Amino acid sequence: MSIQELEIYRLDIPFRISFKHSSAERRRTQSVWVEAVGEGLVGRGEGCPREYVTNENMATAAAFFAEHRRAVLDGIHDFEDLVSWERRHAATIDENPAAWCAIELAMLDWLARRDGSPVEDLLSLTRLDGTYRYTAVVGDSGMDSFRSTTARYRDLGFADFKLKLSGDVGRDRERLRWLHELEVKGLRVRVDANNLWDRVEEAAEHLTALGCPFLGIEEPLEANDLAGLRRLADETGCRMILDESLLREEQITRLEEDPHHWIVNLRVSKMGGLLRSLAVARRAREASIPVIVGAQVGETSLLTRAGLVAAGCAADNLLAQEGAFGTLLLETDVADPPLMFGAGGIVDATVLELGAKPGWGLSFTSDRGIFQRL
Repeated sequence: MSIQELEIYRLDIPFRISFKHSSAERRRTQSVWVEAVGEGLVGRGEGCPREYVTNENMATAAAFFAEHRRAVLDGIHDFEDLVSWERRHAATIDENPAAWCAIELAMLDWLARRDGSPVEDLLSLTRLDGTYRYTAVVGDSGMDSFRSTTARYRDLGFADFKLKLSGDVGRDRERLRWLHELEVKGLRVRVDANNLWDRVEEAAEHLTALGCPFLGIEEPLEANDLAGLRRLADETGCRMILDESLLREEQITRLEEDPHHWIVNLRVSKMGGLLRSLAVARRAREASIPVIVGAQVGETSLLTRAGLVAAGCAADNLLAQEGAFGTLLLETDVADPPLMFGAGGIVDATVLELGAKPGWGLSFTSDRGIFQRL
């Protein structure tokens, strides 16, 4: 049995509400969807190309797919082939991580379905069980929206919050003040600046003025300004969360001299798939650097499911987890029912039997209207 065809689509789903941060404002998905088809089986994969993260867009993803589709079909027939192909083409994948992610996840799903087992078996990992707790991620919206959104999260039992900073110190301080007035039990707060500042001094002044101890500060400076981030970590007393500044396993080498300064934001799509994400999770653990399993805004249940594998691999080195918004954010989802958090931000993998079903263990929608051929 082998995969006979690879098909690529643009996944087009409107958001229920727009989501804004300093780098972008989104009102619908920007995702590529790949299906691996053969022997009556369909494997499915998703990637989220982002210009400001990996310098990708829908056009580059389509071009990558067109260039490599035939070689992938001819060269990958089992899991060992997939691992080997990925290693041989590492440099190309470095330039097209989201595009490759969609292909890799589709092939992992197909291979696991062929074996009649969950993806974890294919990866020689423990099957998913237990609960996973997600973060409340709040965009840079107006104050009325911010108040109602955070209050709903509080009422749902969330204690972990990630706030997108605006760069306006008064606006950011008002939001943090409101969040603390909610009296959330066990509150943990981290902030995401999305590369707002050019200079350490500007960032330090703004963050210090907020007067709040943060679990971490995500990408306050230009991407890869590690020297500046080290200075900022010392001045604020907070760890720096690396997102755009950490895309591959080997980049962790740059952090090993001072692991106390860093947190890795591991997003399956930006890392170039699940296999590379697992390598990052393992390397970060060896370096004693905590991991957040992050998510691109607009991810569907499929990338949420892949992120659960990475979270399980990170184990007690997992600091927090993002995603699983499902139809709270999207008007519809690729999975029916969608894989999304409930009260307290919890996804219960045991109840959902994700570790007992073939492939990703999801039931996918029959609505093809959300898939547009690329």
